[in-house]
Amino acid sequence: MEQSKLEKKLLIIGTRKSELALWQANFIKKEIEKKFKNVKVELKKISTKGDKILDVALSKIGDKGLFTKEIENELLAGTIDIAVHSLKDLPTVLPKGLELVAVTKRHDVEDVLVGRKKGVTLESLPIGATVATGSLRRASQILHIRPDINIVEIRGNVQTRLQKFADSEWDGMILARAGLERLKLKKHISSIIPAETILPAVGQGALGIEISSKNEFAKEIAKGIHDAETYFAVSAERSFLKSLGGGCQVPIGAFATLKSNGLYLSGFVGSPDGTITFSKTIRGSKKNAEELGKTLAKDISKAGGKKILMEVYKL
Repeated sequence: MEQSKLEKKLLIIGTRKSELALWQANFIKKEIEKKFKNVKVELKKISTKGDKILDVALSKIGDKGLFTKEIENELLAGTIDIAVHSLKDLPTVLPKGLELVAVTKRHDVEDVLVGRKKGVTLESLPIGATVATGSLRRASQILHIRPDINIVEIRGNVQTRLQKFADSEWDGMILARAGLERLKLKKHISSIIPAETILPAVGQGALGIEISSKNEFAKEIAKGIHDAETYFAVSAERSFLKSLGGGCQVPIGAFATLKSNGLYLSGFVGSPDGTITFSKTIRGSKKNAEELGKTLAKDISKAGGKKILMEVYKL
């Protein structure tokens, strides 16, 4: 046998440098090496604009590739083979020549409340409580339920946010369940907020594998760790977001679930102060996931959601 056939093929994953991003990249690395014994995986750590600008609200920076652009540039240059993203950070319109080729089986999607003691819920927080979040989506839904709550802006990775909370006098902070559980920080969760109460971000809990369309080797590998059920769900969610012209830093939430009688998609659009909200759930075929997203976007737009988003985009 030729020497070249005995050697392992090298695949390079591009990832952000945060502990959560590295957990995600290493998770994909293990999955690939488990399924493809002839593939050796290396990580390349890349800084993104969103990692560098930490003193400005995400909604004010603009989110066109905020956490992805620098990584995508390396995909296009061929210096990395695949990029691993939190799917909620990946824009719905990708640069020419790149594609979302696979998604992983989804983690639990809910947001959680980090409070001062176990068992504290959004509903049980004191009147006028202060809650930290970096998300307009979360803020809108929280204020819709509890208009008395004082929202404060927070940025940074999971550990940074936990430290800021510990050093503050805030009553609570909202984070994604997936991030805390993946980093073995479950002890900080006071309560899990049902998805019916706060709809998650589009793609929340799923990891997306992005590649250059020309890279057939990367495509073959990525498809080996693809989860079709999650893909149907996130395709509907991403179509909903794309049809509304929204990015990941606007007050839009969506969650799709595949059941025996079809694909259910719930969507939400709200004003930043939570005074006006529109939400609806529809059902369709998983084969028409993207059409389902477009239909829901149309329904919510007509109801008044489009007007709200136009106001938000002016801010």
